[in-house]
This record gives sequence, structure tokens and C-alpha cells, in this order.
Amino acid sequence: MADNEAGARPSESAGASKGDAKQPPQLRIIAQYVKDLSFENPHAPASLGANQETPKIDASVDVQAKRESDTDFEVTIKISVTAKRADRTAFIIELLYAGLFRLQNIADNQKQPIVLIECPRQLFPFARRVVADAIRDGGFPPLLLDPIDFAALYQKQMDTQQARQNEKTAAPAPPTVN
Repeated sequence: MADNEAGARPSESAGASKGDAKQPPQLRIIAQYVKDLSFENPHAPASLGANQETPKIDASVDVQAKRESDTDFEVTIKISVTAKRADRTAFIIELLYAGLFRLQNIADNQKQPIVLIECPRQLFPFARRVVADAIRDGGFPPLLLDPIDFAALYQKQMDTQQARQNEKTAAPAPPTVN
């Protein structure tokens, strides 16, 4: 092993011992799972005809997170899709797809964006597949949801919270009745 100018090993010359070395940040998926899945095909078999018009699709996505321990967080993506033809519902699907994530060596002020942006980003491809498969298994062509910008979704949520805070502090106190 080559020595540096002072004759010490490189890690010793930098002044860091093995116990002092800062551990790198870690984000690990402990588990991922379907928490709840509901598919409704209320007008089958009539809704499954070959010459049906293309349904109007309304989809929404929500992200929730719950702290399980100092390092573990359960992150859940809720996907709701409703398909309608004229005024009749073709199908409705709701999926709660969750993952248990372990965050280590990450500062507390950095955990929220990681939990609400990066964790759902890692879960989404799997949730998307579950939705597509359930719709296909319900007798319809599979629906491939467009990718979601979870950073923009997070920013929108933060902006909404900030606006609510500003309204509370700017609103005059209600009159009191004596």
C-alpha cells in the first residue's frame, strides 16, 4: 500500500477514522403492496360491446404518508379512475398502493420532500400496472396512466398550505360579543 507524504494511510491523513465517517443518505424500500383495490363494472355485460364509444376518463391521484418509526414511513398512492359513456358509468377503479420506506442518515428537514416526491415516484410504475391489469381484467382495454410529476404535485400542496396560512394570519379577528 502506498503511503502519503507523512507516511500515514490516506484515511488517517484526512483526519477521519472509521467511526467518524459520515454515512451516506439511504432510501430503501422495505415492502410494497396493494392496500385496497376496488373495480366496478356496473353495466356489464352491456358496457362491453365491441362498437362502444370511447369513454370519457376522469383520473385523480393523491399521496399520503404516515410515519411508522424514526426511520420508516408508509407512503400510499391513491388512484381513482372513472370512465363514462354519455351519462352511464362504464367502470370505476380505486387503488391504494403503498410502500414501506426506510430513510437513514437524512436530515429531518429533508425527509418530507423525499417521502412525498421520491417515494411515490418509485411506487407509481407498479401502481400503474395494477390499474391497467384490473381494467383489462374487467373487460376493457388497459388504461396506461400518464407519468406523474410528483415534485409539481408536492409544490402545489405546499403552495396551498402556504396560502391557507397567509389567509389565517391576514384575516381580521372576528368580533366578540359581550
